[in-house]
Amino acid sequence: MKYICDLHIHSKYSRACSKNLNPKNIAEWCLKKGIDVVGTSDFTHPLWMKELKENLEPAERGLYKLKDSRLRGNDNKGGGNDKRIRFIFSTEVSCIYKRGGKARRVHLVILMPSQEAAEKFSNILDKKGFNIRSDGRPILGIDSEEILKMVLDIAPDAMLIPAHAWTPWFAIFGSQSGFDSVEECFGENAKHIYALETGLSSDPAMNRRWPALDKYALVSNSDAHSLEKLGREANVFSFENGIDYYKIIDAIKTKNNFLYTIEFFPEEGKYYLDGHRDCGASLTPAETKKNNYLCPKCKKPLTVGVLHRVDSLADRSSHEATNGRQNFIPFKSIIPLQEIIAECFDNGVKAKKVVGLYEKLIKECGNEFSILLDKPINEIRVCGGEMIAKAIDRMREGNIFIKPGYDGEFGVIKIFNPEEREKMSQKNLL
Repeated sequence: MKYICDLHIHSKYSRACSKNLNPKNIAEWCLKKGIDVVGTSDFTHPLWMKELKENLEPAERGLYKLKDSRLRGNDNKGGGNDKRIRFIFSTEVSCIYKRGGKARRVHLVILMPSQEAAEKFSNILDKKGFNIRSDGRPILGIDSEEILKMVLDIAPDAMLIPAHAWTPWFAIFGSQSGFDSVEECFGENAKHIYALETGLSSDPAMNRRWPALDKYALVSNSDAHSLEKLGREANVFSFENGIDYYKIIDAIKTKNNFLYTIEFFPEEGKYYLDGHRDCGASLTPAETKKNNYLCPKCKKPLTVGVLHRVDSLADRSSHEATNGRQNFIPFKSIIPLQEIIAECFDNGVKAKKVVGLYEKLIKECGNEFSILLDKPINEIRVCGGEMIAKAIDRMREGNIFIKPGYDGEFGVIKIFNPEEREKMSQKNLL
């Protein structure tokens, strides 16, 4: 049976995150999206942990469910006859420290096998004097290697995954503050790293250009800061006889039962190309080198993006990375359903008619992942109209246009040109 898991999100206690991110709302939106297992997020924050303990109860090994049994879905596979969403204890920490004469800023995702193990980790941080109360993603002046040791000492079955591995400012391979290998970051404990998170600005095809990463599973998670962003990236597993924490961990370690990942189109990520947002300057790696890594307008240093960083470390061409290598976990690229509807309407994602059609589609046609990936186009056409059906069909084929993101600016996806949209909307938008 197929299970969709989003293992890295955030709560209302993380900076710049929606106040609507509470356990019940998260579960409700997971039902809309088609997510079976979701990370608790932010378990180091005492107030959030209190809220989790009040709202969750144990389910299968290492997984938890809402105590409120009224929130159930018809097509969710939580295990047995209980259809509630499952939660897995996870958090992200920000490690800022000096190593090798250079400031390092590395974000790490931590998965724990139990609430008790999560609390023990938080208590150790608290006793060491770190501020775990001001932000759901705590800033820790601890070396990444030391964090990994601490996690495994608490729970040998825990898993640490470098978050959004290529993000320039806060990632293991980030151009501004990262390392050039997993071994350089984690030392002799690098053998305990089994996976890397691709992040929104890279996808598995880009990562597979670097042979040093072949041994790692590439996982994808939403890193959501709001309910609507849940599941914009996710992992898809297949298990017989239900799911639990240990099956998920084993699937990541061995790559067995790991069907595929669901990915953002990386060009839409806000660090895909190099650039300088203040000047509106967006550059390819070749253009950056030609300009000596300086903004062509103001001559300040450019933020080197993910594509450039991959290019600097990669040993394979894009063709070599995507052909003839069947042992790699596949992936499927999507555009969130609300973004598709918004383009069809030529409106914002929060516009009343966009939200209205989104809710109609979810009610009549199934959860979002089902609509985006599996539902026959003819059925989508009946529920949403010709334009929505055609847009989803084009997305599945990768027949889209993207103005790439850079220096913190998200890319812009277009499925139709203005003339197409006008013609189709006049004919039959709904």
